[in-house]
Amino acid sequence: MGRLVDRRRMTRLRDGVASEVVDQLAVEEPLTIRVNGVDTATTMRTPGHDIELALGWLVGEGVVRQPDDLIGAIACDENTVEVRLSAAVAPPAPRLTMTSSACGICGSDSITEVIARRGALTRRADGSGDLHIAPSVISELPERLRLAQSAFDRTGGLHAAGLFTLDGGPVCIREDVGRHNAVDKVIGWALQQEKLPASQWLLQVSARASFELTQKAVMAGIPLLAAVSAPSTLAVDLARDAGLTLIGFSRNDSFNCYAGTERIRLAEAAAPHAAQPR
Repeated sequence: MGRLVDRRRMTRLRDGVASEVVDQLAVEEPLTIRVNGVDTATTMRTPGHDIELALGWLVGEGVVRQPDDLIGAIACDENTVEVRLSAAVAPPAPRLTMTSSACGICGSDSITEVIARRGALTRRADGSGDLHIAPSVISELPERLRLAQSAFDRTGGLHAAGLFTLDGGPVCIREDVGRHNAVDKVIGWALQQEKLPASQWLLQVSARASFELTQKAVMAGIPLLAAVSAPSTLAVDLARDAGLTLIGFSRNDSFNCYAGTERIRLAEAAAPHAAQPR
């Protein structure tokens, strides 16, 4: 486990009085992802679960789909992960520029290309298929994610992503300075657990629903992505074309559904209101 939090001195001003104190901050360091011996990408991230991050990134790139696509993955040092792909798997083209903790693929792929790279998703052997999710579960996800953010409590500077069961139970929670990295980490964890496509889980993020996060959910076969903030137009378009349920402004017992409304049990949300007297 890497260092999520470190300390730095600062000057604090309160009611006109200055004082020297030590504050806890989220750690941000570069991670190089090396594939088949080639430095392929570098991202700014919070150390910890680095192999998961590298594997999740490869899933999002459409390179890896199942554990059999890998020979192995190891941490070479504190800031480098080496991934070896199976002979039949083509490695991704190296990215020569640094990927920031705030930005993922940055819209480099069209919606058509994303869906083509994902290919057809088969149902899992456990019978996971079409889902019907209670609105109350979706409304509770942000708070359940927030309660699991131990490092955020100390720093106020980390995003989070979490996989949850259909009844809202937490499965895997990860924190990172980059919202894209947090999602890559939970998807990488799912790959290691041989649970891709992740058709039996819901993904909640502590950020807006960008095109990049939506792409990662689509590539991982996740049926529902919920965000505490707004989606972008391209994220909505991708979700509708890919069959993803996309939730925005999920907070305070309310949310907006921008795509895939058919998965939500809307009758359950309407029933309490219908029972109220005029």
